[in-house]
Amino acid sequence: MSNELIFGIHALESLLDVHPEKVLEVWLLKGRDDERLNRLQARLLEVGVKAQFSNRSALDNKAKGGQHQGVVAKVQAAPILNETDLAQLLENQATPFLLVLDGVTDPHNLGACLRTADAAGVHGVIVPKDNSAGLTPVVRKVACGAAEVVPLFQVTNLARTLRMLQDKGIWVVGTAGEADHSVYQSTFSGAQALVMGAEDKGMRRLTREHCDELVSIPMAGSVSSLNVSVATGVCLFEMVRQRIK
Repeated sequence: MSNELIFGIHALESLLDVHPEKVLEVWLLKGRDDERLNRLQARLLEVGVKAQFSNRSALDNKAKGGQHQGVVAKVQAAPILNETDLAQLLENQATPFLLVLDGVTDPHNLGACLRTADAAGVHGVIVPKDNSAGLTPVVRKVACGAAEVVPLFQVTNLARTLRMLQDKGIWVVGTAGEADHSVYQSTFSGAQALVMGAEDKGMRRLTREHCDELVSIPMAGSVSSLNVSVATGVCLFEMVRQRIK
């Protein structure tokens, strides 16, 4: 099993909540003394991990310049989930609710999308293996714990995966500015997969062609588009609103 570094108080707290056995080593900022860090230290001792203390420059070096909040940890690397794992998830979900991100390469955006997906009750997030951000320390930190509970599936061929979802009765909804109706004019029920494209280019042509439906977000102001994580939230929660009627 390989190891990786994570950083940030919330990222470590979230991992302690769900997989404390994966925490191997922890470095805390020397000289910092506050209630939250003291609580974190106590939790670490409960699971048998004694934190080490380091100066800021050492932590900065470990976190490669990331905003670590005085906390860096070596943990067991999360497993890379693939198409086989996705098929198993679908077998266990009567009404799957999925998010597909086509070409989101910014780790901050991926982390924010994972956080939104968790809040909306999404069962899994699907990304292409190439030309997409993966589960990095920055993603974990921005996700505020969602990366530990929302499965992230990296698939080799996104178009083939969308066909597989359709074969299993999942309605695939893509987002595009040129769609002939908005997300608020659509009807969402049953098994759904929402597809969001990259901020600059949107969905790739082949991805778009494998969607059952295209919807847009009505824009009343001067900006032409929303940040992908914001747009994801708008669409997911409209789908949630309809699903819980």
